[in-house]
Amino acid sequence: MARRKAPPKRVNLLIVGQEGRLGYEAALFALSLNAHTTGDRFNLFIAEPQPGALWHHDPRIQSPELRALLEDQGATFLPFESRHFGHAYPYGNKIEALFALPEAEPFLFFDTDTLITGDLSAAPIDYARPTASLKREGTWPEIELYGPGYAATWKSLYDRFGLDFETSLDLTQPDEYWQRYLYFNAGFFYYKAARPFAERFLDYALTIRDDAPPELVCQSLDPWLDQVALPLVIHGLGGGRDALEPGWLDGRTTCHYRMLPMLYAREDQGVIDTLEAITAPNRVKKVLKEYEPIKRMVYQGRGAKVRALFDQDDLPRKEQAIRNKIKRNGFWMR
Repeated sequence: MARRKAPPKRVNLLIVGQEGRLGYEAALFALSLNAHTTGDRFNLFIAEPQPGALWHHDPRIQSPELRALLEDQGATFLPFESRHFGHAYPYGNKIEALFALPEAEPFLFFDTDTLITGDLSAAPIDYARPTASLKREGTWPEIELYGPGYAATWKSLYDRFGLDFETSLDLTQPDEYWQRYLYFNAGFFYYKAARPFAERFLDYALTIRDDAPPELVCQSLDPWLDQVALPLVIHGLGGGRDALEPGWLDGRTTCHYRMLPMLYAREDQGVIDTLEAITAPNRVKKVLKEYEPIKRMVYQGRGAKVRALFDQDDLPRKEQAIRNKIKRNGFWMR
């Protein structure tokens, strides 16, 4: 008798949901996940920061209808306490939320402004070798004329945490070019267990924020702190830029669109088709139209006007140039 194939390991999907934009983006994420992903491999958690001293207001999703829609999509709300970041650095949510996940189970984190566009179960992810999004620009560090270069800046951080700098380098890239150095967008990342990743991520981020090497004296860490710490975490846990075959995440199965105007300006037609299909049912529309950018971009056709501004086969190289053109034409929303 043939041996029965073991069922796939369950993976905890994590996004952050809050009052306002992130709550409605969480709904788009959940709807797109269910539209494209087969099987029951993923548990979807919506991490929700709780009110406290580090928030100026109650950050939880307030709309009962939106909460019900998320739960109807199979999402579980995961409350967590903000002990180190909160309102002053909301990107820190993705670090502190990890502590609320089951400690020893694999996780896959996504920024909430992500759509699932293919079967996520098909992505050949090795959770023992972490990586993160390579859909990024050379935003950090910003090199000063008489300051340390890329190598000195990054090496100071590897040295601070006892990590091997040389093995992190992409030697196919020239010295002092930003892509030679390990750098990710924090739009997704994963590992085989949440707690060791979370502990290292928090330790590195707090050390960089509160006790940075002197080489960082001229560098801004807001909003870049999470993306400065992340490559150090991934390298320290045995991962890297080549840990996942290209084209799966930020490719055939996911799209990190960042803002709805950016989605319409630069993403493939298939991404737009996904967005418009998942928002079409009346029960969904009744909830999502309460959020002005979705109402105007999707339901009132402003997204099509944004798309008409650009040749998708000849887009500006820099994201900021795309944003500026949308703003000049009066179509920017967030």
